[in-house]
Amino acid sequence: MNSKLWLLQKEIGPMANYVYLLGDTDSKSAMVVDPAWDVPLIFELLQKQQYTLKGIIITHGHPDHTNGIEEITDQLDIPVYINKKEAEFFGIHDHTVLTDDNTIIEIGNQKITCLHTPGHTPGSQCMLINNNLITGDTLFLDGCGRCDFPGGDPTAMYHTLNQKIKNMDDNTIIYAGHNYHPKSVDTLGSQKQTNPYLSAKSKEDFLQHRMGIWM
Repeated sequence: MNSKLWLLQKEIGPMANYVYLLGDTDSKSAMVVDPAWDVPLIFELLQKQQYTLKGIIITHGHPDHTNGIEEITDQLDIPVYINKKEAEFFGIHDHTVLTDDNTIIEIGNQKITCLHTPGHTPGSQCMLINNNLITGDTLFLDGCGRCDFPGGDPTAMYHTLNQKIKNMDDNTIIYAGHNYHPKSVDTLGSQKQTNPYLSAKSKEDFLQHRMGIWM
């Protein structure tokens, strides 16, 4: 079992979205996380490294993270993994496979754990593979996703960030859903020191001083 993880982060589109490709070096099979904006470029990146796309994983249902799904599934009969709460809120795609908290998706010898992380949307999910955490719009570098869109929940975001993600290993590498920071990645340990959304003293502090909601 000498296969290794291939992880490619690519900024695509007018909203500084990051699209991620996750592959197994032995089987040359891959998944794409949040395909949007430029599907031909995504296929080009896969073909350049000779990977075969086996599935799509969605962190959440907003169009800037999902507008490439139909173009891909028109060409390939592959599953689209989305959290069951997100599917309830945004609707079910023809190729939808529902995930739950701690659902494991396999690519060759690599295992991706889906973590339900509500707040930005009801069914937002992060993907943990080895010590890499793809966070979508749940956690940004020195920020977090907005909670004032339909389906957003500031209290759920507090619990996600401060009772779930914050308790993960400090060496976890954060890969966010947008290029909103001078760094492309950072460790969770570093983010605990600099990210104000991970340093709230209480739920009330988070809601008042981070979300601007006064109880």
